[in-house]
Amino acid sequence: MNQKLEDILQLALQTPEQTRALTEELNVGFDTQAHTWELIVKYHGSLEALKALGIEVEYLIAGYAVLTVPEQLVDRMVELEEIEYVEMPKRYFYDYEMPTDNSCIAQVTLRHPNLSGAGVLVAVLDSGIDYKLPEFRKPDGSTRIRFLWDQTLQPEAPAGDGTEQEAGDSTAADMGGAENAAMDGTQDSAPAAARPARRPPAGYRLGVEFDSAQIDRALAAPAGQRQFELLPSIDSSGHGTAVAGIAAGGSPMYQGVAPDAELLIVKLGLPDAASFPRTTEIMRAVTYAIHKAIELQMPLVINLSFGNTYGAHDGSSLIERFLDNAAEIGRTVICVGSGNEGNSGGHLAGSLLQEDDIAGSSAGVPSGSTVGIPSRIGPIARPVSVELAVADYERTLNVQLWKNYCDTYRIFLRSPGGQETQLPAMISGGKYTLRLEQTQILVYFGKPAPYAVAEEIYFEMLPDGQNYINSGVWTIRLEPLQVVTGRYYFYLPSAVVRAAGTGFYQSTPEVTLTIPSTAAKVISVGAYDSTYEAYADFSGRGYADANRTIGVVAAGLAKPDLAAPGVGIIAPDIHGGHTPMTGTSFATPIVAGSCALLMEWGIVRGNDVFLYGEKVKAYLRAGARALRGETAYPNSRVGWGGLCVSSSLPG
Repeated sequence: MNQKLEDILQLALQTPEQTRALTEELNVGFDTQAHTWELIVKYHGSLEALKALGIEVEYLIAGYAVLTVPEQLVDRMVELEEIEYVEMPKRYFYDYEMPTDNSCIAQVTLRHPNLSGAGVLVAVLDSGIDYKLPEFRKPDGSTRIRFLWDQTLQPEAPAGDGTEQEAGDSTAADMGGAENAAMDGTQDSAPAAARPARRPPAGYRLGVEFDSAQIDRALAAPAGQRQFELLPSIDSSGHGTAVAGIAAGGSPMYQGVAPDAELLIVKLGLPDAASFPRTTEIMRAVTYAIHKAIELQMPLVINLSFGNTYGAHDGSSLIERFLDNAAEIGRTVICVGSGNEGNSGGHLAGSLLQEDDIAGSSAGVPSGSTVGIPSRIGPIARPVSVELAVADYERTLNVQLWKNYCDTYRIFLRSPGGQETQLPAMISGGKYTLRLEQTQILVYFGKPAPYAVAEEIYFEMLPDGQNYINSGVWTIRLEPLQVVTGRYYFYLPSAVVRAAGTGFYQSTPEVTLTIPSTAAKVISVGAYDSTYEAYADFSGRGYADANRTIGVVAAGLAKPDLAAPGVGIIAPDIHGGHTPMTGTSFATPIVAGSCALLMEWGIVRGNDVFLYGEKVKAYLRAGARALRGETAYPNSRVGWGGLCVSSSLPG
């Protein structure tokens, strides 16, 4: 058990590949053809010694890197003194009125100071973009996109340069190229001599980068196959197109929040058939955006409209800490949606410590006497049973239990048919396998990590002898042995990958915001329904838990930072029309575009050249307005309130 490796990675490495492949999480980052792991590391010094072992190194920012490691070399890699901590990638899930309505935006765009986002770079890291739409073009028809990096396309070398495609890129790149051709109905048959060689950005191994000149050449070509040959990047889901349009779209028929901002687009890689991006692709994209903004000497807003439920939700994971570091480089603001898990039943928290009274009765006691009246003796540790409903046809399910390391529990697991077992205490190696009815359960007992004080117990449920795990009510019982805080926090996977009927009975809506909106230095965005001027119940809630006792995020830090309209937001679609969208995915670009307006006012126009980072967050918080049903601010639902740009400008 190596303490440099996160718990879920240790479980994955101890689990046979054929078993991992059945799970939702344990095989993420593993290339089944090359038998390599894509891993995130925090390091110091140099990692050049790893290259001699055949390990590929991609340096990011602030002491982070992505490694492609043959499975048999993981142990040797971890032995390197410069490696501080290692995590496997996680999958992230994409989380409708005009975007400029109800957020006090028209007051600063349609009249003095007539802001439009000019001079600010808005980076949308998402599913790509339909670059042909008028919303992303200037009045003369040329593109407003400075760079487009499609991580799913396969790079190629110019003829005769002797360069070969890196082996680790082939799977995702081939998938992206095949998907693009299939969606367009064409094959990329343009000869290499007719166009520039397709290459990834300098310093990266995957995907293809297009600059504005290449995009303009494609726009000038006849629509259809020739256009696709010149720029074969598409947005097959439309999510990224909608997000970019809300943040910075601009045409005679549609106005986003910052219609004159310049765009930087990253189409994130497609690691599996579900088309969900991974942590590593996001970290590459953030690094790329920051470097481009510094190169262009422009202030930068990064929009991240996705999240994941795996982790302690306390700011301690590498992706959260990476974003905190990234937010401090250059003139940068990072906006992240709080996710759509608020009402999904995927989280349950509580305490084994409960207030109790000494038994007694006040019947017949004279007035003023205390004899026989129950007296408060303080909290007592009591067993707790957590009930989990598992719907029919659930192929696999994982459950995370996060607790304070100071607390010791007995843990019992009971299946829907009544079979029950007690889990052993912490065992050597951390992994334990059991079987209840027709369900195999992999259990991993974690320990606090160098960057996190929380202890994790991870359950992976797999079918054994049938196609699905046992449906019905599963019960996890916690019995106190030694209790200091008594707090516990359960999480399930994102609602988009579990059946509608799977969830905790008596679930807890607090602390349902998704990672990485839990990073301290990003602007975390919740959603409200502007029709009713009230919190949208799907929006991930944050920290209002005064008893929270684990992690970097201590009691008192408020998340989300604020809320924006997230129900029925009109956005451009990939069919050339406009469609209402709902979710925090679409509230986030309203805030991202608003950040571009503030940075234009401050940095581009010289009113406040330091208006970036935490200062933008502070201005938005100060300008937030009250919403119906909220009596105290900040709170776990809408943070400091609803977005109001005009009130956020000083003076």
